Amino acid sequence: MTPQPFGTRLRRAMDERGPLCVGIDPHAALLSAWGLDDDIQGLESFTRTVVEALAGTVAVFKPQSAFFERFGSRGVAVLERAVADLRAEGALVVMDAKRGDIGSTMAAYAETYLRPGAPLFSDALTVSPYLGYGSLKPAVDLARESGTGLFVLALTSNPEGAEVQRAVREDGRTLGATMLAHLAEENAGQSPMGSFGAVVGATLGDLSSFDLDVNGPLLAPGIGAQGATPADLPAVFGAAVRNVVPNVSRAVLKEGPDAAGLRSAAERYADEVRAAVG
Repeated sequence: MTPQPFGTRLRRAMDERGPLCVGIDPHAALLSAWGLDDDIQGLESFTRTVVEALAGTVAVFKPQSAFFERFGSRGVAVLERAVADLRAEGALVVMDAKRGDIGSTMAAYAETYLRPGAPLFSDALTVSPYLGYGSLKPAVDLARESGTGLFVLALTSNPEGAEVQRAVREDGRTLGATMLAHLAEENAGQSPMGSFGAVVGATLGDLSSFDLDVNGPLLAPGIGAQGATPADLPAVFGAAVRNVVPNVSRAVLKEGPDAAGLRSAAERYADEVRAAVG
């Protein structure tokens, strides 16, 4: 049976649960704020609390792989369990690993996250295209086969990103715009939207010079601690705003370890995004 595409599943999840992605970023300062030690026990307690509080109501989760990898194999085991448990509750998982390489190495990264049955199998993966968009082909091909998706770094919220993403090619187009054009080609003809999205920072202000209508999802970090608000989304994303997947991490996670606080914060942001995007 052909798997249902990620874009279809994402649209349904956001319509049913609300247009929100919650990041799972267990960095040392956050563990300390929760009264936890910066060790494998603290990591596991933090992760279990987030999963148990939010997995049944939030549409999308974005675990940051690095914060688990730093604990070695035991940390990765915590991540594996979290991914499986989130998906078992009907949530979608975007693995934030920002992988990017060429040939067989890129294929191996794709197998790690996008092959059904793999320990870290996720619904989508963040990838870096700056070895050339064509280097992502193994991941694109496997995503199509497995019904998963990709989020390609296009216009990121970090100030340093402009050095690369807004560099101008010989044809007069920026690299960021080039990546968006590639994604529009990948998603052509797909409904309700394609499975190949871009990472576009919600803090970037007026992006009207870029064509963000790639007929795919736009993962938008920057809401909450980085200063953007749900009300900013229409001005940043324009006509593409309905396909925005706003990511909130610290602004929700700081309400833990109280489960009710986590749920209340997630519900509030989902409601604010829904009101802003219409």
